[in-house]
Amino acid sequence: MTTQMWIYLVVGITFALYIAIAIWSRAGSTKEFYVAGGGVSPLANGMATAADWMSAASFISMAGIISFIGYDGGVYLMGWTGGYVLLALLLAPYLRKFGKFTVPDFIGDRYYSNTARTVAVICALIVSFTYVAGQMRGVGVVFSRFLEVDINTGVYIGMVIVLFYAVLGGMKGITYTQVAQYCVLIFAFMVPAIFISIQMTGNPIPQIGMGSTVADGSGTYLLDKLNGLSTELGFAEYTSGTKSLIDVFAITAALMVGTAGLPHVIVRFFTVNNVRDARKSAGLALLFIAILYTTAPAIAVFARTNLIETVSEKPYEEMPEWFHNWEETGMIQYSDKNEDGIIQYVADKETNELVVDNDIMVLANPEIAQLPDWVIALVAAGGLAAALSTAAGLLLVISSSVSHDLLKKMVWPNITEKGELWAARISATFAVVVAGYFGINPPGFVAAVVALAFGFAAASFFPAIILGIFYKRMNKEGAVAGMIAGMLLMLFYVLKFKFGVFDGGKEAVEALKQDWWFGISPEGFGTVAMVFNFIVSLTINQFFPAPPEEVQEVVEQIRIPSGAGKSVSH
Repeated sequence: MTTQMWIYLVVGITFALYIAIAIWSRAGSTKEFYVAGGGVSPLANGMATAADWMSAASFISMAGIISFIGYDGGVYLMGWTGGYVLLALLLAPYLRKFGKFTVPDFIGDRYYSNTARTVAVICALIVSFTYVAGQMRGVGVVFSRFLEVDINTGVYIGMVIVLFYAVLGGMKGITYTQVAQYCVLIFAFMVPAIFISIQMTGNPIPQIGMGSTVADGSGTYLLDKLNGLSTELGFAEYTSGTKSLIDVFAITAALMVGTAGLPHVIVRFFTVNNVRDARKSAGLALLFIAILYTTAPAIAVFARTNLIETVSEKPYEEMPEWFHNWEETGMIQYSDKNEDGIIQYVADKETNELVVDNDIMVLANPEIAQLPDWVIALVAAGGLAAALSTAAGLLLVISSSVSHDLLKKMVWPNITEKGELWAARISATFAVVVAGYFGINPPGFVAAVVALAFGFAAASFFPAIILGIFYKRMNKEGAVAGMIAGMLLMLFYVLKFKFGVFDGGKEAVEALKQDWWFGISPEGFGTVAMVFNFIVSLTINQFFPAPPEEVQEVVEQIRIPSGAGKSVSH
């Protein structure tokens, strides 16, 4: 079979599986739509959480970023992994014990205020739409190359697929679909990594292969070889860092605390029976996530080495088929500046003739390494599974924010369960359309867009949730003021330094880097906005009365472990 036939076969089988699961597990009640009925096993929830967590940014873009910026790309690994630990240990059990479907629901009840609920809904929509834009972009990238359609058409196809199982199945359908998607994406990520590790170093374990000697018998370590290749072309050494320490810290912290405020991940802990199962599923999810996250740096090294050796100083006419396939998508661009027909791939922008999009590195890796056609097809299916699983989770957050937190809790309290279910499905449909627009007009490569979503979550939700759990004196006025202040500051910074809105548009963005506040990039500014949120919250809190006694009592209760204080029989 040809490569294209393999791709159609593998992608077709996985899509049929997702749709069949959605039909089998379609939601019949609002509880099934929002939290899968609350009866998911810890193992299934752990896999679903891992799939929800490992989005297109993790599967497609993270290794791509690391492969181009080397050591500095480690901030994404540290931030996202550390953030999950923070969420699992510090927040998930308490939120589960509080017993609310959504983050705006928690904030609305904890801060005894519909104003707080409304602000939380707006923040949830900003975070979710920013995040889902990256997922739809990832879907478009995969479709454009592997199904040989343009990126926009790929986004439209992805919209239809995700709309079908997210709107029909709700959280119940999404949960069991995500279990299947985790299996697909992790298999698709690991198989080529193992193949290429054996090919390049003779070691079948990618994490060890990355630090091993190359298989040509020279005794040269693979990372030393890559450092040499990079410096020859004028790039920084792959294993050396160029980011400032404060920016590394800020990005890592923003990704960590942003994780703890991500609505689509938090809601997963409401789909299990009890707090104990929430803790178990959190631990299992961390194990499942670690498999991919520890492999990503190895894939980055393999892909970067293979790319440089394939294209640098080679005649354009001799480029393999994969190169021209990606050229057609616009994600590889070659301009023969000196008209000698030889590709000059160098760091100097004036003489460099090749531009490679970060987002293709994982997807093109099997083709660059000349792996079997079925492996290439598997990676295509894995990329789609990663993007679609997270997109579905985000769409559910958007629909529940509108139907449950706004409509049911505030606008129309007497709405029937059937009416609320219809409202959730209609809002999910609207969300898919908006997400599709952002997928067609993305503000950057996948991981950069997703990193901004984490910054928004850090700036808005994290202080309100932490203070809501651990500081019973925290009142509604402080929480609302902090969320608004943090989100507005983050929005201003992103619009100014990421999009150049106030300074002449995107063309001015590169020049504006020297004006970053404290030397911190937009991806890391969520840390500063979060600190500002804390300061505003705690300051305003002092000028208003403490929460009602019953609210303070609830805060005390959610911190007491289940079963504490009960007599033990011997």
